Amino acid sequence: MAAISGPKRHPLSSQHHFSHPTTTATASSSTTTTTTTTSNNTNSNSNSTTNSKQRLYSYQTPANPQHTAQSYSNATTNNTATATTTTKKGNSSSSSINSCPNSSAAAPRSSMSVSMSLVQGGAAGGAPQGASAILAAAAPYYQPPAVPQDVQPDRPIGYGAFGVVWAVTDPRDGRRVALKKLPNVFQSLVSSKRVFRELKMLCFFKHENVLSALDILQPPHLDFFQEIYVITELLQSDLHKIIVSPQHLSADHIKVFLYQILRGLKYLHSARILHRDIKPGNLLVNSNCVLKICDFGLARVEEPDQAKHMTQEVVTQYYRAPEILMGARHYSSAVDVWSVGCIFGELLGRRILFQAQNPVQQLELITELLGTPTMEDMRHACEGARTHMLRRAPKPPSFSVLYTLSSHATHEAVHLLCQMLVFDPDKRISVTDALAHPYLDEGRLRYHSCMCKCCFTTSAGMRQYTADFEPSAGQPFDDLWERKLTSVQQVKEEMHKFIAEQLQTGRVPLCINPQSAAFKSFASSTVAHPSELPPSPHQWE
Repeated sequence: MAAISGPKRHPLSSQHHFSHPTTTATASSSTTTTTTTTSNNTNSNSNSTTNSKQRLYSYQTPANPQHTAQSYSNATTNNTATATTTTKKGNSSSSSINSCPNSSAAAPRSSMSVSMSLVQGGAAGGAPQGASAILAAAAPYYQPPAVPQDVQPDRPIGYGAFGVVWAVTDPRDGRRVALKKLPNVFQSLVSSKRVFRELKMLCFFKHENVLSALDILQPPHLDFFQEIYVITELLQSDLHKIIVSPQHLSADHIKVFLYQILRGLKYLHSARILHRDIKPGNLLVNSNCVLKICDFGLARVEEPDQAKHMTQEVVTQYYRAPEILMGARHYSSAVDVWSVGCIFGELLGRRILFQAQNPVQQLELITELLGTPTMEDMRHACEGARTHMLRRAPKPPSFSVLYTLSSHATHEAVHLLCQMLVFDPDKRISVTDALAHPYLDEGRLRYHSCMCKCCFTTSAGMRQYTADFEPSAGQPFDDLWERKLTSVQQVKEEMHKFIAEQLQTGRVPLCINPQSAAFKSFASSTVAHPSELPPSPHQWE
């Protein structure tokens, strides 16, 4: 490959900035998007009781926190209603590189008071220390604003394997945020520890390309503690919607998206975290084309002991690495790199790279491209999988087909893609090395010239660049606490304590508003059906 010089560190002109297309809001879950159309004009003199019943967010302190928690628990258990939603499609924006591609229109807006939201300020079930002073200081917010505000209605925007996501308005500042509901947390020791791990990760993350928790709703009394509610940033779309849309994807779009995926993944891997479900639907994108990795329901800390078995029920099948498909009992961060390679190919070709009906067929499609692996390449596979491969007629690699994906499949692009799609995980390129590939030089330049928050432009118009374009985590994510938790009750107590500690921030604490009109739909919203979860691994004989 011809050597290509790195990007020059200088600011881009304003014409290179991404514009703000209209996109449907998406949040931290692998989601199916829905949009609820509502149009209400609220009079500024409406009383607070009426307003609080129209929205899920409001500032009303429960008179009896324990009673309120129990009422909410009963309402959640007995309610069987489902959310009725109507999908609204819109025109895509300009295909210029100056716009971020999208696949759906902006959600309808209605003039409503922020105080009518699904979430309210209050001290339900054991407020943190100093909550009384915080609530007293926030007293003006308990009543509807004097002037009606143009606020979108609270609505469901998706669901994933382990959670339901709604778009709501934070009553403290009127900002639109994502509210993720994690129901039935304490059904088993395994599931409760998994939720606790995800919660701790969301609070641990501090990176532009990784979604993190903005806040956690106040839990009720420990006796009624069954669900977790996490507030995160709300992004307008995700990479799946962009790929399947008719919107034109330029080479610059692909480079800047791939750069951000790898940049966020480097941060995760430096913290010893394996995502284990990297796919387009878990890569959120805002109207400025800033991308964030989300949905850490399957994430875990990398296991250094290769003698310890790791679950194979991870990663959506189309993005599952061959070592997992072939029954490897132990795997590394290389499984995430394989997933990124599949997404890279999907961005180039605008179609799923390896789309099969089952894991065995998935493996067949991979070997059609990479060729039959050697015994050395299959050393991590189980005996049954190796036997299956050796029975098949040998196939030569056919990498040349990658050049036919699109006109953007240049020599540099295919070279990087081939290094990601390597059968042997030990020979697969690392995230750090992938970021150093010449193909991403332009993506790095564009991101840090007009999109990132780590660099800034001075009043004189000079761009000041950060010393570290792809920062690592300051410390590894600690999972030693997991080994100390041996019962569901113990996990429950520690999680309740952890959330209380996170609320010691000086901000007004939030809790669910059961009087909201949206509460019924929210309480009855469920997680993904079993058929929508990652398929079980093939049982090799």
